[in-house]
Amino acid sequence: MNEVREKKARDKVDVLRVSSKSNPNSVAGALAGVIREQGKAELQTIGAGALNQAVKALAIARGFMAPSGVDLICRPAFSDIIVDGQERTAIRLMVEPK
Repeated sequence: MNEVREKKARDKVDVLRVSSKSNPNSVAGALAGVIREQGKAELQTIGAGALNQAVKALAIARGFMAPSGVDLICRPAFSDIIVDGQERTAIRLMVEPK
């Protein structure tokens, strides 16, 4: 039973929520930090502006990690989430080293 709990804890991915007002450099730093610590991360966006900032942050984070020989890949997916009692469609970017 403890092995199952440990596996679930290892599989948990930090979700970084990105808005249209997010600073891409700040998001990139957080993204790089989470990937260095946990090996993968996820960016969650709602709306075109937020997705734009997330993609900028991903490009910047790739630059942060490239000198250490790490290249990042991104797998986008749709996700239905509840925000203030309403169902919204989010775009999630799963990010991990190549």
